[in-house]
Order: sequence, then structure tokens, then C-alpha cells
Amino acid sequence: MNYITGAVCVKCGHEQEAAPNTTVCEKCGGILDIKYDYKKIKAALTPQQLKERREQTMWRYMEFLPVEPEIVAKVNKLRVGCSPLYKVDRLADLLGIKALYVKDDGINPSASLKDRASAMAVMKATEAGNNIIACSSTGNAASSLAGNAAAAGYKTYIFVPERAPKGKVSQLMIFGANVISVQGNYEDTFKLSAQAIERFGWYNRNAAINPYLMEGKKTVALEIAEQLDFKMPDYIAISVGDGCTIGGLWKGLKDLYETGFIDRLPKIISVQSTGCCPINRAVTENKPLEPMEENTIADSIAVGVPRNPDKAMNAIRESKGICVNVTDEEILAAMKLLGSFGIFGEPAGVTGTAGLKKAVEDGLIPKDSTVVSVVTGNGLKDTANAIKAGGEPVKLAPDINEFVKWISND
Repeated sequence: MNYITGAVCVKCGHEQEAAPNTTVCEKCGGILDIKYDYKKIKAALTPQQLKERREQTMWRYMEFLPVEPEIVAKVNKLRVGCSPLYKVDRLADLLGIKALYVKDDGINPSASLKDRASAMAVMKATEAGNNIIACSSTGNAASSLAGNAAAAGYKTYIFVPERAPKGKVSQLMIFGANVISVQGNYEDTFKLSAQAIERFGWYNRNAAINPYLMEGKKTVALEIAEQLDFKMPDYIAISVGDGCTIGGLWKGLKDLYETGFIDRLPKIISVQSTGCCPINRAVTENKPLEPMEENTIADSIAVGVPRNPDKAMNAIRESKGICVNVTDEEILAAMKLLGSFGIFGEPAGVTGTAGLKKAVEDGLIPKDSTVVSVVTGNGLKDTANAIKAGGEPVKLAPDINEFVKWISND
């Protein structure tokens, strides 16, 4: 059994049934949140019981998820979730804070946090009796859907903007997806995918339409809490694009708080690129969200018209969090910085850490803070920018004298 009680609109408050193919509010078209019976969850599961579970994937949190266990058991799936949380003391000292943990979600099967959402999409598509799934994406949602659907034996149609990195597109092709490279930006791509999904009746994996995807993404928060023995940090830093990931993070934290698994909520550090920061701009200026150009190397968060802004802005405001915008140069520097501690993140993946560094330097968070920074994607997703960040190798002839000459000057 699951513990869902329904779905509630974040705009108008209307409540409705949460069916497997539920998308937006039937009353106003707004985005939905999945609701649970927290008392029943609390009666069914304790933190100690959770610790004793042998399941080492996101499905260990079944009571907190909107799926039927028998569906999860019967569908072929990848190993998603339970990514490492590293305590990085030297980096904390370097930044000048009390403690820092880095959650490396780049180790997921398609190398990004978005595997969590796509794994959930596959399960809900199964419940809905639909084995064709489609989405639009700047890259990571696409590759995660292609991989997770391939494991289940499902067909996918995936729409990507023409600027999507070749590394991510190559994943799609290898996973056997039907890939449509749209000659336009992400907004154009999203519109075409929405039209195609409606016409052909495919299962919709688009995060702004499907409320269940956030339920998959929220498992990153459940893991962070469990890995910290349910003692919450002061801040969690995360990169922000369409708003679904930060919204999912906050939803997971609130679910834990409502069931008594944690006794306080951390503040969220929302980090965007200066070249594309519509959500942070709307929050800091206290104005309605306005579209922006998608002008950043961090392609996974280059979303000029976010499709999930309400949940993102709610997460920042409700958590009493802060907004930080970073330049592409600061993002590249964060790639190299994390790399020096053995963590390889793509530009969008390290943007949270870049923002944390800037927040400390600007005095936005206290020096005695404990912080978790989420790395949302692996650096192999975008090797071109990794080379920009790390530089080219030394080139020498196969001559020991040349090597000795070089090393003596190193």
C-alpha cells in the first residue's frame, strides 16, 4: 500500500484524486503537490527501522513515496539513489565554515540526480498502463529517462534543444531513445514536446506537468537526513533551473519534519547562473517571474522560462533561504575546486558549491554553519567545459631529458 491522500494545487489550493496519470490541477491548471497521511507513515516506520533496511536504492523510502510496492518489485530497474555524502573537512576549512558535506549524485546510473525523477516516472507509467514515455530536456532529464525506460523495456521520445551537449545526446542514442533535436531554445523544445505528448497520449515525464517527478527527486533529501543520522545541517546548497529539484529537496525535508524524523528544517541556498537566473531574480526583487535569456555554460540549469517556479520560490521563502547568482567563471572554478577533492561535477552540478563559496565570501551565511552542497551531475556529461576548467595536459616528446627539464621547472 502507499500513504497518498490526494493531490493539492500549489496555486489555488484545490484538492483532487492522485491517479497514476495525474498531471496539473483540474480547476486552474496549476502545479500539484502529492499529499500523504503523515500519521500513518509515522505509525508504519521509525528512523531505526529505516536504518535496518537492506535495500540500497531510493526505494528504501517506500512509505514516503507515491508507488505501490508490487509495481516497483516487478519492473526491471536501475540502481538509483543512495549516493555518497562526503564530509570534506579540508574544503570546509578552505571556505571558512564549520563543516561541509558534499552529496555526489553524479554516481547515479545516467550520472545525474534526475535519475530519481525518471525512475519514478517509469513506475507511474507502469501503473497507468503506458509503456511509451516522453519529455523535453536540456540533457540530464532526457538521458535519465532514456536509461531508466530502457531498463524497463519501454519506448521513449525525447525532445532536446539544439545546444544540448553531445555527451548527453550520445547517452540518449546509446539507450535507444527516439531523439528529436529541436532547432530552438528550451522553451521551443518544451512546447513541441507538450503538443506531441497530448496528440499521441504518451506518458508525460515533464517535471512541470507531472507532480510525481518531484516525489522521486525528494529522495535526495531523505538520504541526506538519514546519512546525517537525522541531525539537519544549517544550510543545503543546490543549483536551480526549472525549479523541480529545489522543490523536491524542500518537499522531502518537509515530509520528514511532518513525520517527526527531523526536528528542524535547514535553510536552502538557491544558486543560479548570472546569465539565467529568473527564479532568484523574482525572489530577491519580490516581483513576478519574468523570462530571461539562457546565457550560461551550465546547460542543465539554463532555463529562461522555468516550468516549476512556484515550488522553487516557496522552498526559498519558506526555508528563509538565500539566493546566490554565480558567473560562468565562478562555475568553472568550482569544477576545479571540487576536482581537487576527488569530486567531478558538470557545470550545473557544481553550481551549488560555487554559490556556497560566494555566499561565505559575501558574508551571507555565518562562519559556524554546517552545510550540505548537492552535486547534481557528473563532469563526464560535459567534457568540453571540464577541459576549460582543468586545462590541457603537458605535451612532451618521448625523451627523458625533456621530462627532467620540465619537472625541474614545475
